[in-house]
Amino acid sequence: MQPVFRFAPSPNGPLHLGHAFSALLNADLAKGANGRLLVRIDDIDRERCRPEFEAAIVEDCEWLGLNFERPVRRQTDHLHEYGNALDRLRELGLAYPAFMSRAEIARGVDADERNGRSWPRDPDGSPIYPGDDRSLAVAEANARIEAGAPHAIRLDVARAIALAGPLTWREFRSDTFDEVEPIRAEPGQWGDVVLAGRDTTASYHLAVVIDDTAQDISHVVRGHDLQAATSIHRLLQTLLGLAEPVYHHHRLILDDEGRKLAKSDDDVGMAALRQNGFTSADIRRIVGLPV
Repeated sequence: MQPVFRFAPSPNGPLHLGHAFSALLNADLAKGANGRLLVRIDDIDRERCRPEFEAAIVEDCEWLGLNFERPVRRQTDHLHEYGNALDRLRELGLAYPAFMSRAEIARGVDADERNGRSWPRDPDGSPIYPGDDRSLAVAEANARIEAGAPHAIRLDVARAIALAGPLTWREFRSDTFDEVEPIRAEPGQWGDVVLAGRDTTASYHLAVVIDDTAQDISHVVRGHDLQAATSIHRLLQTLLGLAEPVYHHHRLILDDEGRKLAKSDDDVGMAALRQNGFTSADIRRIVGLPV
């Protein structure tokens, strides 16, 4: 079966050097494996995503020399698929409405920490959801929803882990494609993650596993900052009967102070670099890829 790789940026700002490295690495690996390269637009966050950023992403990918297939998949064209997956998790008794807002969680964190109690945090450093709504009676939850109470849908991670059992994922080396020993997934460290937000049909975690299966992605190549999230992705893949790709989490391109690049860093944006006379070959040299 022909390998399939993907580059999946969100159109909520311009691409920068970190995105360019990920896109070019995917392209190089796809070429080396005689595989296919897809570009996917992760535009599930309709509040922040903009058509002009999507157009700029496609232009930047073409300028970088990526040979990717058309048409490009957009998440907003497939909302029903995420809804179906969410319904399946509800049927399994693994999804519940969560009414606590971030402000309410923050107040709970502050109160605990003022009293000398530490609040557990996920790998990204965010406070883990306390799960107060997990045991809410169905009738009460439905009444609050019908009354218009804002809520998210969260995954009962402890129950999901009990159903799925122990999980691993396979990480491969980008230089040889050799798979290293399976890495143990630890989804419990995330707590009850969001499956659908108050204003979004699906979270990143849910949408990405649906998209990867729908596009027959065999190799997921993305930044090291997403490695811990793979535990949740493997859990969702198992619960929903989805395909399991192999993974490679690459190094990040950092700024002069050792911080991950942000889309607000205009001086390392593709458009700004292009306007300043940089070529696609220059970009490859800057990010440490062969020209």
